[in-house]
Amino acid sequence: MITCRKMTSDAVADAFEILKQFLSEDEHYLASSTVYGDCGSEGLKRALDLFLARPELGFVWLAYDEGGLAGACVICYAISTSIGGLAAKLDDVSVKADRRGKGIGTALLEQLKEQLRKESVGRIDVAVHVDNPEARRFYERLGFQTLNEERMAWVI
Repeated sequence: MITCRKMTSDAVADAFEILKQFLSEDEHYLASSTVYGDCGSEGLKRALDLFLARPELGFVWLAYDEGGLAGACVICYAISTSIGGLAAKLDDVSVKADRRGKGIGTALLEQLKEQLRKESVGRIDVAVHVDNPEARRFYERLGFQTLNEERMAWVI
């Protein structure tokens, strides 16, 4: 059984563990990390503190199975003028390597979708690296659709 919940102060170490691994090892993230302005572990620590201090901005969503922490993702809220309400930006989706292919990613996002519906969020946006067809297929299988856009970043 897979259960998911928002990160609280007692789960910061779990969130740090899995997100640090993702941000330091994922080849698709690393291909763009300099454009993102990656600040390494210190940036991650600041972000986790900010999620706890300012929950109105978003949260870290954690998935647990019988073996403990299994996956995580990050949600940041935005106001969408097209839907006239809240949208969620989905980032840093990660399932531990030894747990992949067991439905954890699907459960993570399905339970996230239900949580966001309770919060009156009308859309989830995600970016997929152009060289990551596995991620693209995963999101499409869940109902995400491709936009005719290219994501860009400007570190200020």
